[in-house]
Amino acid sequence: MIAVIETGGKQYLIKPDAVITVEKIAEAKEGEKLSFDKVLLTAEGDKVNLGKPYLKDTVIEADVLKIGRSRKVTIFKYKNKTRYSKKQGHRQPFVQVKVK
Repeated sequence: MIAVIETGGKQYLIKPDAVITVEKIAEAKEGEKLSFDKVLLTAEGDKVNLGKPYLKDTVIEADVLKIGRSRKVTIFKYKNKTRYSKKQGHRQPFVQVKVK
């Protein structure tokens, strides 16, 4: 069985017992359960259920494994001949979940 869910403005293809990293979810805490109700598609064998845009009464359950921040990305802006340079760093927060 596979499914496509939407969370954090992105779509994820998931399978049972898969570990995925999604955008930060404010109410998530480590060790708790999460439910994704924005399910776009489910498929099992030859049977495919497609939502318009979401499937009703379909919920995907997951356990929160880890909450953290990814590696630092360096942003460097530079304009030649004008003495302009700007260096900045960013770490994107994430939630790692295991699908049930």
